[in-house]
Amino acid sequence: MTQTKTPQPAQLKAFIIPVTPFQQNCSLVYDEASKVGAIVDPGGDVPVILEAIRQSGVKVEKILLTHGHIDHAGGAAELKEKLGVPIEGPHEEDTFLLDDLAASGAKYGFEARPVRPDRWLKEGDTVTVGGLAFRIYEAPGHTPGSVVFFNEANRFALVGDVLFQGSIGRTDFPRGDHAALIRSIKEKLYPLGDDVVCLPGHGQPCQIGVERETNPFLNE
Repeated sequence: MTQTKTPQPAQLKAFIIPVTPFQQNCSLVYDEASKVGAIVDPGGDVPVILEAIRQSGVKVEKILLTHGHIDHAGGAAELKEKLGVPIEGPHEEDTFLLDDLAASGAKYGFEARPVRPDRWLKEGDTVTVGGLAFRIYEAPGHTPGSVVFFNEANRFALVGDVLFQGSIGRTDFPRGDHAALIRSIKEKLYPLGDDVVCLPGHGQPCQIGVERETNPFLNE
């Protein structure tokens, strides 16, 4: 009797493309087997992003946004135009930020255009990238429409500015909410599991279990 092999889950690969004066972690995430991927949070410096894509050999099929701040979404309209791919995310509560990108960019000295995603995301949605599947969690606090992309098979999450290594997202921007952010981390991220690696919008990757134990903002 021939045994049927269990299909192995798609292997996720990711690398960071630092962009904008804020050194935001724009990232390219992709399915290693198919080399099909997505650009996450293209805040600006679109020529730099395009060159990174070219060098990687990855076919980008979509753009993903964790939230609507300028350093995460400022280059989305231009990149969509250059690549001819759809934008998915964030939650529609961040509409006001995406509509204000030109004014926000001018404030910080770089060009940006307003953008609307092809698909707003909400809790429980699934986003696919090649053979990878990401479950969506709403995680308000840093912005009202922040979302987290979680890939169960690879124990990996794209968290935007919700959680950082040793820190958390700022909540002093319009419609920021510190209490909501702490709830999002404890009620949405903690249950994913201590072993889950998070790629944040700034700084180094972090692990949920380590942050649960050592992050001073979560243990006040």
